[in-house]
Amino acid sequence: MKHIDEYRNPELARGLVKGIAQRAQTLGREVRLMEICGSHTHAIGHNGIKGLLPASVKLLSGPGCPVCVTAESDIERCLYLAAQPDVITASFGDMLRVPGANGSSLQQLRAEGADVRIVGSPLDALAMARQNPDRPVVFLGVGFETTAPAVAASLIAAGELPNFTVLSLHKLVPPALAALLADASLKIDGFICPGHVSVVTGTQAYDEIVERGRAAVITGFEPVDILEGIYMLLGQLIEERYQTEIQYKRLVKPEGNAKAVAVMYSVFETMPATWRGLGELPASGLGFKPAYAAFDAASRFALPSFAEVERPGCSCGAILRGQLSPADCPLFGVACTPLSPVGPCMVSSEGACSSAHKYGC
Repeated sequence: MKHIDEYRNPELARGLVKGIAQRAQTLGREVRLMEICGSHTHAIGHNGIKGLLPASVKLLSGPGCPVCVTAESDIERCLYLAAQPDVITASFGDMLRVPGANGSSLQQLRAEGADVRIVGSPLDALAMARQNPDRPVVFLGVGFETTAPAVAASLIAAGELPNFTVLSLHKLVPPALAALLADASLKIDGFICPGHVSVVTGTQAYDEIVERGRAAVITGFEPVDILEGIYMLLGQLIEERYQTEIQYKRLVKPEGNAKAVAVMYSVFETMPATWRGLGELPASGLGFKPAYAAFDAASRFALPSFAEVERPGCSCGAILRGQLSPADCPLFGVACTPLSPVGPCMVSSEGACSSAHKYGC
């Protein structure tokens, strides 16, 4: 309970809110800060953080929700796999309700008889493969550096198990940051860097942020964590002192987790990947090294190519780039709601639209 009590302390929060207001007044201009973690997006909405900030401090939601940044073409590949006879498709829960181009989803396919199962870990999917030796089991590998090491570990543990495969849709955070920084129209002053990813990567993942004269703070997920992170970001901007600071010191070390990184790259290697809202980015995805190519579901099932088609009226791409807020989307809260989502930003609990709809911010 120590950290819960400490990082939800109302007095600490009030002091930080006051300090943020003072630093914002010192800067005397609008400040645009982007969080690049879906858990931060959810926590900011859940705790009403935006309503505590001065009007001059704007928070933007970036491409930090792994389900949200999964490309339209990759959603279609997931649906194609799930529809194959005898296939058991294993996935984290948020992926099930993301609609494809024709409105279908993994959840709908399951209702129609497809064997789609929710798992909490890739090791659960591996156990399914061992329990069902006569059926192919495909794990949908959606996530960032946070989950990729665990998927790699499950493949190492699989040995020569013939019926277990992974569709690797993993994304790496630094190339997405580089794409955002290269877009001058976004005018991002600083980044609330993801705590979970940073446990693995350490601070080096954010080198380009500070090299380009932007502020960077790795922040935890409790109210005081986030407020302190914003306070620290404003301090960097006032002093024009750009570095990657760690607010989340109770879990994040500057060097990250070298063992997790080594496991990840023992199985995977970088490859181009297509992001919703950012397009194809070089070296931003993880494909299989030759020694593990037999586990590649895309090759095993000879997946066809699918077009990358924007959904009419859906603004998920622009929201993930920080160009629009959820309320700017013409479908938000009308044609697109949590019960009938059009885009993935309304599906995932970490999505900006889902958070805005639930918390009104």
